[in-house]
Amino acid sequence: MLRRTIAQRLCELGRVNVNGVTAKASKEVKVEDLIEIIRGENRVVARVLQIPGSKQVSKQAAGSLVEILSSERREDPLLP
Repeated sequence: MLRRTIAQRLCELGRVNVNGVTAKASKEVKVEDLIEIIRGENRVVARVLQIPGSKQVSKQAAGSLVEILSSERREDPLLP
């Protein structure tokens, strides 16, 4: 999972998509949303399984909130 400050920066850079649309850091996600994160040469696509009841979530609990659908290393990290 990403720290909030890193996630905010990736959103500012246009590296986070929710359901195929570039997402702002304030975007509220819903169960079943697809999130794509491009960080350097890594691309991860995940499906939201649950929305936590509070902002504070343990690492262990965080793992049950999303399902990683794909995780790949891109050959050219400069391409979007």
